[in-house]
Amino acid sequence: MYFIVVKFPVKPESVAQWPEIVREFTEATRAEAGNLCFEWSRSLEDPNEFVLVEAFTDAGAEPHVTSAHFAAGLESMRPHLVATPKIVSRRVDGDGWEEMGELKIAGDAAHE
Repeated sequence: MYFIVVKFPVKPESVAQWPEIVREFTEATRAEAGNLCFEWSRSLEDPNEFVLVEAFTDAGAEPHVTSAHFAAGLESMRPHLVATPKIVSRRVDGDGWEEMGELKIAGDAAHE
Protein backbone atom coordinates (compact mmCIF):
# COMPACT_ATOMS: atom_id res chain seq x y z
CA MET A 1 0.00 0.00 0.00
CA TYR A 2 0.99 3.63 -0.29
CA PHE A 3 1.04 5.50 3.01
CA ILE A 4 1.11 9.30 2.85
CA VAL A 5 1.23 12.07 5.44
CA VAL A 6 0.92 15.70 4.35
CA LYS A 7 1.23 18.84 6.50
CA PHE A 8 -0.81 21.80 5.21
CA PRO A 9 0.17 25.28 6.51
CA VAL A 10 -3.15 27.13 6.36
CA LYS A 11 -3.62 30.91 6.43
CA PRO A 12 -4.99 31.99 9.83
CA GLU A 13 -8.04 33.54 8.19
CA SER A 14 -8.85 30.20 6.47
CA VAL A 15 -8.43 27.83 9.44
CA ALA A 16 -12.08 27.90 10.54
CA GLN A 17 -13.29 27.15 6.99
CA TRP A 18 -10.65 24.47 6.21
CA PRO A 19 -12.94 21.45 6.79
CA GLU A 20 -15.46 22.93 4.34
CA ILE A 21 -12.73 23.93 1.86
CA VAL A 22 -11.57 20.29 1.64
CA ARG A 23 -14.98 18.61 2.08
CA GLU A 24 -15.67 17.74 -1.58
CA PHE A 25 -12.10 16.54 -2.12
CA THR A 26 -12.26 14.44 1.04
CA GLU A 27 -15.62 12.85 0.18
CA ALA A 28 -14.57 12.06 -3.39
CA THR A 29 -11.28 10.53 -2.26
CA ARG A 30 -12.91 8.41 0.42
CA ALA A 31 -15.25 7.05 -2.26
CA GLU A 32 -12.36 5.82 -4.43
CA ALA A 33 -12.11 2.04 -4.74
CA GLY A 34 -8.40 2.10 -3.85
CA ASN A 35 -8.65 4.38 -0.81
CA LEU A 36 -7.84 2.72 2.53
CA CYS A 37 -7.93 5.81 4.74
CA PHE A 38 -8.16 9.58 4.37
CA GLU A 39 -8.15 11.36 7.72
CA TRP A 40 -7.62 15.01 8.65
CA SER A 41 -6.23 16.20 11.99
CA ARG A 42 -5.13 19.53 13.37
CA SER A 43 -1.64 19.97 14.78
CA LEU A 44 -1.38 20.43 18.54
CA GLU A 45 1.77 22.54 18.12
CA ASP A 46 0.58 24.80 15.30
CA PRO A 47 -3.15 25.65 15.21
CA ASN A 48 -2.76 26.77 11.59
CA GLU A 49 -1.46 23.39 10.41
CA PHE A 50 -3.67 20.50 9.30
CA VAL A 51 -2.27 17.00 8.85
CA LEU A 52 -3.68 14.54 6.35
CA VAL A 53 -3.04 10.81 6.79
CA GLU A 54 -3.96 8.78 3.74
CA ALA A 55 -3.39 5.29 2.39
CA PHE A 56 -4.15 3.66 -0.93
CA THR A 57 -3.89 0.19 -2.37
CA ASP A 58 -0.99 -0.25 -4.79
CA ALA A 59 -3.45 -0.09 -7.67
CA GLY A 60 -5.34 2.87 -6.18
CA ALA A 61 -2.53 5.39 -5.80
CA GLU A 62 -2.15 6.42 -9.45
CA PRO A 63 -5.88 6.78 -10.16
CA HIS A 64 -6.09 9.06 -7.12
CA VAL A 65 -3.43 11.52 -8.24
CA THR A 66 -4.69 11.53 -11.83
CA SER A 67 -8.35 12.07 -10.91
CA ALA A 68 -10.26 15.24 -11.69
CA HIS A 69 -11.20 15.68 -8.02
CA PHE A 70 -7.51 15.54 -7.04
CA ALA A 71 -6.67 18.43 -9.38
CA ALA A 72 -9.75 20.37 -8.29
CA GLY A 73 -8.97 19.73 -4.62
CA LEU A 74 -5.44 21.08 -4.93
CA GLU A 75 -6.69 24.21 -6.66
CA SER A 76 -9.35 24.77 -3.99
CA MET A 77 -6.65 24.57 -1.29
CA ARG A 78 -4.00 26.71 -3.01
CA PRO A 79 -5.36 30.19 -2.10
CA HIS A 80 -5.68 29.15 1.57
CA LEU A 81 -2.08 28.03 2.11
CA VAL A 82 0.87 30.10 3.33
CA ALA A 83 3.52 27.72 1.98
CA THR A 84 3.98 24.51 0.00
CA PRO A 85 2.74 21.50 2.00
CA LYS A 86 5.31 18.98 3.28
CA ILE A 87 4.80 15.30 2.41
CA VAL A 88 6.06 11.85 3.28
CA SER A 89 4.90 9.26 0.74
CA ARG A 90 6.10 5.66 0.87
CA ARG A 91 5.12 2.24 -0.36
CA VAL A 92 4.85 -0.01 2.70
CA ASP A 93 3.78 -3.56 3.43
CA GLY A 94 0.26 -4.05 4.71
CA ASP A 95 -3.27 -3.20 3.71
CA GLY A 96 -4.45 -0.79 6.40
CA TRP A 97 -4.39 -0.06 10.11
CA GLU A 98 -3.09 -2.77 12.45
CA GLU A 99 -3.18 -3.03 16.24
CA MET A 100 -0.25 -1.57 18.16
CA GLY A 101 1.30 -4.60 19.86
CA GLU A 102 3.29 -2.51 22.34
CA LEU A 103 0.18 -0.88 23.83
CA LYS A 104 -2.51 -3.49 24.27
CA ILE A 105 -5.45 -2.43 26.41
CA ALA A 106 -6.71 -4.98 28.97
CA GLY A 107 -10.38 -5.76 28.60
CA ASP A 108 -10.50 -4.66 24.96
CA ALA A 109 -12.33 -7.53 23.22
CA ALA A 110 -10.40 -6.84 20.03
CA HIS A 111 -7.17 -7.72 21.88
CA GLU A 112 -8.24 -10.93 23.58
